[in-house]
Amino acid sequence: MTATQTRPGTALLLVLAVLTGVSPLATDMYIPGLPDLTKSLNTTPSAAQLSMTAFLVGVVVGQLVLGPVSDAVGRRPVLLTGAALFAVLSAVCAVAPSIEVLNAARFCQGVTGAAGMVVARAVITDLYDGIAAAKKFSTLGAITSAAPILAPMLGGAILAVSSWRMVFVALAVIGALQVLGVLLWVPESAPRQRLRPWKTMTAMGSLTKRSTLRWHILSLGFGAAAVFTYIAGSTFVLQDIYGASGTQTSVIYGVNALGTMAGSVLFGRLVGRFGAPRLLLAGLAGALGSTTVLVGLLLAAGGSLVSVWVCLFTMITAFGVFFPAVTTVVQETGRDLPGATSALLGGGQFLLGGAISPLVGLFGTTSALPMALLLAGCLALATVAAYRGKRSGV
Repeated sequence: MTATQTRPGTALLLVLAVLTGVSPLATDMYIPGLPDLTKSLNTTPSAAQLSMTAFLVGVVVGQLVLGPVSDAVGRRPVLLTGAALFAVLSAVCAVAPSIEVLNAARFCQGVTGAAGMVVARAVITDLYDGIAAAKKFSTLGAITSAAPILAPMLGGAILAVSSWRMVFVALAVIGALQVLGVLLWVPESAPRQRLRPWKTMTAMGSLTKRSTLRWHILSLGFGAAAVFTYIAGSTFVLQDIYGASGTQTSVIYGVNALGTMAGSVLFGRLVGRFGAPRLLLAGLAGALGSTTVLVGLLLAAGGSLVSVWVCLFTMITAFGVFFPAVTTVVQETGRDLPGATSALLGGGQFLLGGAISPLVGLFGTTSALPMALLLAGCLALATVAAYRGKRSGV
């Protein structure tokens, strides 16, 4: 083992956490400023909202491309280039003269921001294995779970004293700090003997032939679809159906995000005793059980703000256990190509999650039942896929 493997690597994990968390920050920080952005650029709300879609599409494309590239050229070049370009493109967003320029820059910003997300998992896989890797993924998950809490707070603080453009200036500064963090604390962890770039893309296709990896990636995709559904539908459910105020909704989201952090910490504490595959299934069972209870409550009595919150909190906390567990299992299965494996993991997560979550708005806005049924359905499919993945590895 190298020295990096035997030390806690606190600075390394913090840098990797910032690299992973910058995309959620770039997604959520500017949302409160969308009305101001719409007026400033003389555009329509739908065109302004496309800036978020463009960014998320860029994140998917970036992960699928940059993960395999990092297997070919090394981790540090991809991280440094991605962070530097993220800073530059954030600055372009800050001075964008039109919505067309902003949306194009947001797509490219998503591609470059994806470098940190996809390569961070590969770096951990390079440097650690077994229980040690699982604990690092647990810590990374716990730290990055803070992004949904911090993003609205940071964005709101900036918008209280300035315009939406300053949000992107702040993201440019974060990008520059990422470059510095990689230079100081992230070693080159990829093997010296690497494949040619085009061969890594071909090799990524061969990874999908591994049954265990394929089923677990599918499991994460359906699990992510449940989380995306929760994000897309819960505000409407909490405020429009159960009468929660904006402040109450923010508190609920904050507490639920803390639940995700607690789930990740719990995984790190238990993985040495029970192993990642068991905790993966346990996390899904907890999430599926809570949504099944929610469906039952809604069918029986229509539910209440408190009962819906408790069920959603239980679901998202259980997902906090599931996410580092499935990441550990998948990255271990694809250990020979960590970057390409991470690309499939992240790409599948965003593709399936983004495709399914809009369905929650197709079934009316008079009941929480459509959201609950979609959550339960996604988690049931995730559980079946995870079980198939476990059986295929036996």
